[in-house]
Amino acid sequence: MDTLTLKVPDIIKEKLNTYSRGKGLSRSEIIRNALLEYFARDDIETKGTFFDLSQDLAGSINAPSDLSLNKKYWDGYGS
Repeated sequence: MDTLTLKVPDIIKEKLNTYSRGKGLSRSEIIRNALLEYFARDDIETKGTFFDLSQDLAGSINAPSDLSLNKKYWDGYGS
């Protein structure tokens, strides 16, 4: 197994040390597990552009063609 050195802010180091002591795990083991979880979550996400991911929604509502441009439709929405 290779060694990896990284820089972290003091607050992260303190939290890691506290968590490590509380769980009885090494800091390295906690970081390895966190990275594995992060990468696994990333693998699950669907890849593609915004259009690719929302294509099934295109044209799914009936609305004026200038809905996003005409300020008369903005009443009550913070503008």
